Amino acid sequence: MRFTELLRTAPGISRRMLTLRNLERDGLVKRVIFPEIPPRVEYEVTPFGRTLSEPVLALTRWTADNQDTLRDNRRAFDQAAGHDPDDLD
Repeated sequence: MRFTELLRTAPGISRRMLTLRNLERDGLVKRVIFPEIPPRVEYEVTPFGRTLSEPVLALTRWTADNQDTLRDNRRAFDQAAGHDPDDLD
């Protein structure tokens, strides 16, 4: 996928969070540069990177299962800190 395609598939993730160079450096993704005009770069998940899918999916399931508790905890924290919880959701 191209960077912008990858960015679109991950809603809520910023360009800064999606630091593909660091992921490449860690061996999680492979970058392929095509000598074309305009330049094109594609990224693919490496076999090592695929080992993250199970823990990431487990974290996603945990978050979905606990979203109400997380939301309640955030509101309680924000109220105790004197913030309007509706402004911080």
